Amino acid sequence: MTMRILIADDHDLLRDTLIAFLGAEDGIEVGSAASFEDARERILEDEAYDLVLLDYNMPGMRGLESLTEAIGIEGGQRVALISGQATREIAEQALGAGAAGFVPKTLPAKSLVNAVRFMAMGEQYAPIDFMTAQENAAAHPLAQRLSERERAVLKRLSEGKSNKMIARDLELTEPTIKFHMKTIYRKLEVNNRTQAAVVARDAGLF
Repeated sequence: MTMRILIADDHDLLRDTLIAFLGAEDGIEVGSAASFEDARERILEDEAYDLVLLDYNMPGMRGLESLTEAIGIEGGQRVALISGQATREIAEQALGAGAAGFVPKTLPAKSLVNAVRFMAMGEQYAPIDFMTAQENAAAHPLAQRLSERERAVLKRLSEGKSNKMIARDLELTEPTIKFHMKTIYRKLEVNNRTQAAVVARDAGLF
């Protein structure tokens, strides 16, 4: 049975990447939209979707109000939020409002494909490490200095993973990881991986 997924996101690169990854999977058909109005139109006019992925910050989105609206169109469908900036609190509110799930943009592509299948089959999805890491991050001022992606890199660095392994985990290139490392060192005021891992551990970030 074919799963129909609508990806609504205004970032061309991210949207095209998601379409390429999901479209390459057997049994998945992908539609796309670049604004909430586009998404609304697609839901109304196209054959029913098994899952709609809505970017939390794209044009036309009014936060959870638009999420609830999308869920209710045409008698209802499964809608999940995808976001690079949303907090754990927003994720929890979205799930509480009936979202099929919450997907951070830092999620590796393979995990995203699994999450989409999971949600399209009727389950509710939210990555446990995001839901718990946000809690720890919010509690510590040190984490406020780091972006979500930098925290993801630092977490894996703290687990003793090499740049190559981190790059593979996060579906990024090694030069990108090296760039994030330099930024992390500067923000944490350290000179190397070991010091960064020690600071992260002592701060109770992970």
